[in-house]
Amino acid sequence: MICRILTASIGAMALAGTAFAADLPSRAPPPVYVPPPPTWTGFYAGLNAGGSWLANTGVGTATVNTFDNAIFHLDGEGAGSAISQTGTANVPAGGVIGGGQIGYNYQFTNNFLAGIEADIQGLGVHGNGSVTRLAQEVGDVDVPPDDQTLSTISSEKSVNWLGTVRGRLGWVATPTLLFFGDGGLAYGGVKSTTQISSIWTSPQIDVITEQWLPGYGVYSGTKVGWTAGGGAEWMFLPNWSLKVEYLYYSLGSGSYGLSTSSFSAFFGALDTTNVSRISTKFNGNIVRVGLNYHFDWGAPPVVAKY
Repeated sequence: MICRILTASIGAMALAGTAFAADLPSRAPPPVYVPPPPTWTGFYAGLNAGGSWLANTGVGTATVNTFDNAIFHLDGEGAGSAISQTGTANVPAGGVIGGGQIGYNYQFTNNFLAGIEADIQGLGVHGNGSVTRLAQEVGDVDVPPDDQTLSTISSEKSVNWLGTVRGRLGWVATPTLLFFGDGGLAYGGVKSTTQISSIWTSPQIDVITEQWLPGYGVYSGTKVGWTAGGGAEWMFLPNWSLKVEYLYYSLGSGSYGLSTSSFSAFFGALDTTNVSRISTKFNGNIVRVGLNYHFDWGAPPVVAKY
């Protein structure tokens, strides 16, 4: 009898526990956190390196005769020497670059981006070249013509450093891939030098009757111009991106002068004086890669959604 009572009690308790458990609220599994896609909005800074070469390689020299001593000769030696000292030297120049950049992007839709970037870098862009000209005296009365001037125009050109401030417009092709175009202000340190060396020659006379003093001129300073280009940037890790970029820059032109003179080898008197004007352009190309770190400053807050 007691066993029956215990069995009935246990069964009733089991049924009651089952009913109580059924009344308890069920718990859903915890949500799976899905990280939000990366955003390009915010400040960034980084380093860059690459190569650069000049787009305009010519250094032009135009020379005029300012004095021709008629006491020692009646021929147009001065005009002929000025012709020999006129020409354009081809000065190909290129080298490596390296520097840093800072900027800010704002991704105002899922696909469009606007920003601003400033950079500065050293450029090892340097080159040299020369041109040689031979000219006879103008109106030489000798038969056959004998007096000639052989001149070598040697020039160097370099861009030593370059800075830019550029606006950027971009297309976010995927959350981690950005294509952009940019353009704006460029400024940099440039230098150009020219030396003219001349000698008097004569097919008929072996004795040197004139001595030329070489002339030297230099232009150096900071130039301001413009730049434009474009590239692509890939965010390969959170806060880290790698970019490749092309830029064309133009820093305008520079001009400078020099003078050369010849003296009589017998009397030491001034024989001829020429004045030269040299001009060249400072524009070039840059291809570089850059590594950027994107800070969270200025980026919109990330709100997790469940």
